[in-house]
Amino acid sequence: MDIAALVPEIVWGHFQTICRIPHPSGYEAALINHIQEFAEKLNLSTWVDPVGNLLVKKPATLEDHKGITVALQAHVDMVPQKNADKIHDFTRDPIELVSDGAWLRANCTTLGADNGIGVAAIMAILESKQIKHGPLEAVFTVNEEAGMDGAFGLEPGVLEAAVLLNLDSEDEGELFIGCAGGVDVLVQKPAKALECREGCCVDLQIGGLKGGHSGLDIHLGRGNANRILLQVIRNLVRQLPVQLVRFKGGNLLNAIPREAEAVLWLPENHLSLLKTALEHQQHALQEHFCGTDPNIALQWSVGVPEVPVLAVAEFPRLIDAVLACPFGVLAFSEMQPRVVHSSNNISVVEMDSQKFEVKMLLRNASVDDREKYKVEIAGCFRNIDAVTTFEGEYPGWMPNYGSRILRQAQQVYEQLYGLKPQVKVIHAGLECGIIGAGYPNMEMLSFGPTIRFPHSPDERLEVASVARFWNYLIALLEHLAKER
Repeated sequence: MDIAALVPEIVWGHFQTICRIPHPSGYEAALINHIQEFAEKLNLSTWVDPVGNLLVKKPATLEDHKGITVALQAHVDMVPQKNADKIHDFTRDPIELVSDGAWLRANCTTLGADNGIGVAAIMAILESKQIKHGPLEAVFTVNEEAGMDGAFGLEPGVLEAAVLLNLDSEDEGELFIGCAGGVDVLVQKPAKALECREGCCVDLQIGGLKGGHSGLDIHLGRGNANRILLQVIRNLVRQLPVQLVRFKGGNLLNAIPREAEAVLWLPENHLSLLKTALEHQQHALQEHFCGTDPNIALQWSVGVPEVPVLAVAEFPRLIDAVLACPFGVLAFSEMQPRVVHSSNNISVVEMDSQKFEVKMLLRNASVDDREKYKVEIAGCFRNIDAVTTFEGEYPGWMPNYGSRILRQAQQVYEQLYGLKPQVKVIHAGLECGIIGAGYPNMEMLSFGPTIRFPHSPDERLEVASVARFWNYLIALLEHLAKER
């Protein structure tokens, strides 16, 4: 689909090109090279730092518009998620675009509007000769979605900007001035094998879930495939002599898992009882998740096992530890009741006759609460002699309601649209918190067009909001060009 004719054409043209260049986390080099070559053709100064971030400098447009230096920042990587029946290689295949006129989405994969539309807007600013602005520093960071590596690697002193505009928020008309911090949780334990000689194997799959962003969508109560299938198996254990051969669910820390699969072993004479129990659980799941995940599906099929079958010894204790772990929304903000303060996403679970591994993403607005939940999570797995480690911890971005850039941004938005923008903090990890640690005197603001359901194949971008976001970005840059 050709979207380059949409308004503003200069932004949509760049976004279409971005969608044609594969750029999941860890594979951003081709897109970084494209942006660098694009900037150098404009005779702009470029530099790639040691971790792979691209920095581009553009002078002020006019002598009387020197203004303060502004950094425009977006990350170039995208979350690679697809439906199970979709054949797509995110490292090689372009994103297939689909539009109904009001919204743009991809064909059964993530769209990458998070944060490709922000990247496209910055490229459009660099290219434009009509927009008035002061000195600009464009910062294209890498590997935001899988570890914030680019933000962590951005060295202090590289940027001269007094203000940073992060273009990675997802509700047009809202200005974000704070975000949650987070830490990756890894639980590991060697497993022991149990030999099963006679019987049959049953493949179980849970699917049809909506998933979504583990921060932005965590409050929606959507089903977590890992927890759901583990609970199904735990219920079966109470009724039948089943053994767990293997389990695998989820694949990304920052995405609510939509699918999980397991293989069970049981004596063949219990097969009819198993089918009856699964039918009952399928009905119960559809009833429970009818409001949040109406397409939830528990499926099963009988396979012929190899002999002997190696199952996971003591697997009920392992499952109980995961099910006892804090998950979903853990606390809401006392200051802003509708804003999530703490959450935990049980992102990836793998279990077989050799290993037990769980990966989670714990998000918190405060360090004290994060420490409290770290202790609680580790305690859930201590009884099964599993090792819990915490990695990649990143700081939150503490809001400053009295900042100068916020006051100016509110004023510009109200003058442009006759409405007051909402000022918010977000329960997600923006790079502002990390960048701010290295640039404590830099004022920061985050905004963007409207994106729904990022980190899932349902991701969609509101077409009309892109024009409003673009016009506001231009107006804000022109305003800041007059600042000294």
